[in-house]
Amino acid sequence: MPENPAYPVGLRLAGRRVLVLGGGTVAQRRLPALLAAGAEVLLIAPSVTPSVQAMAEAGELRWEARGYRSGDLDGAWYALIATDDPAVNAAASAEAEERRVWCVRSDDAEAATAWTPATGRSDGVTVAVLTGRDPRRSAAVRDAVVEGLRDGTLTAPRHRGRLPGVALVGGGPGDPDLITVRGRRLLAEADVVIADRLGPRDLLDELPPHVEVIDAAKIPYGRAMAQEAINEALIEHAKAGRSVVRLKGGDPYVFGRGKEEAEALAAAGIPVTVVPGVTSAISVPAAAGVPVTHRGVAHEFTVVSGHVAPDDPRSLVDWPALAALRGTLVLLMAVERMAAIAETLVRHGRSGDTPTAVIQEGTTAAQRRVDATLATVGRRIAEENVRPPAVIVVGDVVAVAPHAG
Repeated sequence: MPENPAYPVGLRLAGRRVLVLGGGTVAQRRLPALLAAGAEVLLIAPSVTPSVQAMAEAGELRWEARGYRSGDLDGAWYALIATDDPAVNAAASAEAEERRVWCVRSDDAEAATAWTPATGRSDGVTVAVLTGRDPRRSAAVRDAVVEGLRDGTLTAPRHRGRLPGVALVGGGPGDPDLITVRGRRLLAEADVVIADRLGPRDLLDELPPHVEVIDAAKIPYGRAMAQEAINEALIEHAKAGRSVVRLKGGDPYVFGRGKEEAEALAAAGIPVTVVPGVTSAISVPAAAGVPVTHRGVAHEFTVVSGHVAPDDPRSLVDWPALAALRGTLVLLMAVERMAAIAETLVRHGRSGDTPTAVIQEGTTAAQRRVDATLATVGRRIAEENVRPPAVIVVGDVVAVAPHAG
């Protein structure tokens, strides 16, 4: 006779008592979900793990430091029995059965009246998988479904609650695998994508055919500023009821004009979601073997835009102050002006022997690294024909690990 399958149901435990017996690793793993559900958790155990103790001290649950006693199930809606004493587990399970309290047992699933599914969440969707006596398969199926929902490979269009608006998405430094899972999901759900040149181009090839992809550099702007034209395009598509993604390289708020776009959209009454990205200021040096900080070498790092020269009246950078710092200096958009920047730093006190690395097209298949010193970096950039995009790192951290190629 085939075994009866478990009946799946979602318990709404907010404001309802849940009893947890045992304060070990099983309880530690299960408690966050119960607390997130709003359950009023009573935990009974003579001792608990440090993480469980921290939950109790933070007031997230009530802990009574003792063993199980008959009557502890009184008033409970749900129970998790996870002590290391089989006799205690059996007694508590029997009380739960008598009081008709759904009960999960960590030591004997067959004796329990409820099973805990392998659970994952993605953007408001809860995935719960039960495969009977094969918990590893349950976890594998859950992971596959959740990952598919997160990265957009498993498409599940919204039919309710999907509102038009704009998401400012940081695409990361170039490698398509370095976009956040939220950014990738929003891309998969977009109607229109307005992309920068430095955004991860490979991601655009994965978009469904119906998605309109617009190159931000090719938006006609006539007598208006290019940024104003981009703002107008974002507003126009959003007001037409479309879900729009503004895909940028790195992080939208790190020299990406993301805040300007957010302000323009907010002024037009357009909902805006900002999705931070992996900034090239940290990730590109790391990909080339350069840590921006290292114990005993650098306790600070400063990220600077080099898009205007030090003597340009538009510059907002205090170059003499930067030259006096001992830590790491990371320069973005500085390839064309690096000779002048290096000369300024040396003139104000930074040693010309300071190790310097130039990393072009970091995290992509075309990545290359050119090593120099602060005194020679301008010449080396010219000799090696380095072109943007590139990240330049100045500091002793460059010499922490040898250049591998």
